[in-house]
Amino acid sequence: MPQYPNRQFLDFEKPIKEVYEQIDDNRKLAEKNPKIDYTATIQQLEASILDKRKEITAHLTPWQRVQLSRHPDRPYTMKYIDNMCTNFLELHGDRNFKDDKAMVGGFAQLDGETVMIIGQQKGINTKARQLRNFGMANPEGYRKALRLMKLAEKFGKPVICLIDTPGAYPGLEAEERGQGEAIARNIYEMIRLKVPVIIVIIGEGASGGALGIGVGDKVLMMENTWYTVISPESCSSILWRSWDKKETAAEQLRLTATDMKGFGLVDEIVHEPLGGAHWDYAEAANILKSYILKALKEVEGKDATQRVNDRIEKYGKMGFWQENA
Repeated sequence: MPQYPNRQFLDFEKPIKEVYEQIDDNRKLAEKNPKIDYTATIQQLEASILDKRKEITAHLTPWQRVQLSRHPDRPYTMKYIDNMCTNFLELHGDRNFKDDKAMVGGFAQLDGETVMIIGQQKGINTKARQLRNFGMANPEGYRKALRLMKLAEKFGKPVICLIDTPGAYPGLEAEERGQGEAIARNIYEMIRLKVPVIIVIIGEGASGGALGIGVGDKVLMMENTWYTVISPESCSSILWRSWDKKETAAEQLRLTATDMKGFGLVDEIVHEPLGGAHWDYAEAANILKSYILKALKEVEGKDATQRVNDRIEKYGKMGFWQENA
């Protein structure tokens, strides 16, 4: 069996996989020929892995960043909570219909401060993905999120939302239970929350599924994520009647963190470990934690009324338009 990490490699990550395979081959040779020292060769190959990761991520296309945001080994919301927070107490249910497993949240301590942390959770295997509905929340998920935000407001605790969803669940039952109303209600209520609200796109940020927990004082976006109204595949299928143009769609949608920062839709780009967050969960969580703490420090000192007014002004300025005489 190979001794490189038990992970999946994307097409453009294959050079890294090849280095791990070379390391494995040298280890096998060392076992067969104990008189020959392969230590230096193995160490040299191990050192080259970081160079390969740096080289690969230096010039990623928008579509490759989309692929990284969906990487099977990429950390999801619960992984960040486990690595960033202590004493996490998950809260369940919307007190109306049921508990949506695609949306998780609860009180936790972040660097000693109690916060309400909420986010979409994708599954780590087939069974878990089915349980979590692939991170696509139903109306009860957004209503649960709003209930937790209101609870945080009641006790004067900051809210942190981690976004990672291919979109809100589009099924018939979800629409019957008021999917659109639930998302719109969340947007309306989040604008008016009196406590600090920090938003982070940690993976996929698609359409209303992201916006349902995406309104805050500061919006952060990890560098290998995307944030837009529609996925590249769906955009391609609408415009070209085929998924074959998904790479072109990814470029035209301007969905990367750099694009979003340039448009003024996010406040800061969160850097990731070399090669992406999936290479080092602890480092990715520590980096994200530092950005969140910095953002909280910037907004916590404000008066509640001023905070709400600033939030309204922030979102009121978004967008580009031209008036013709």
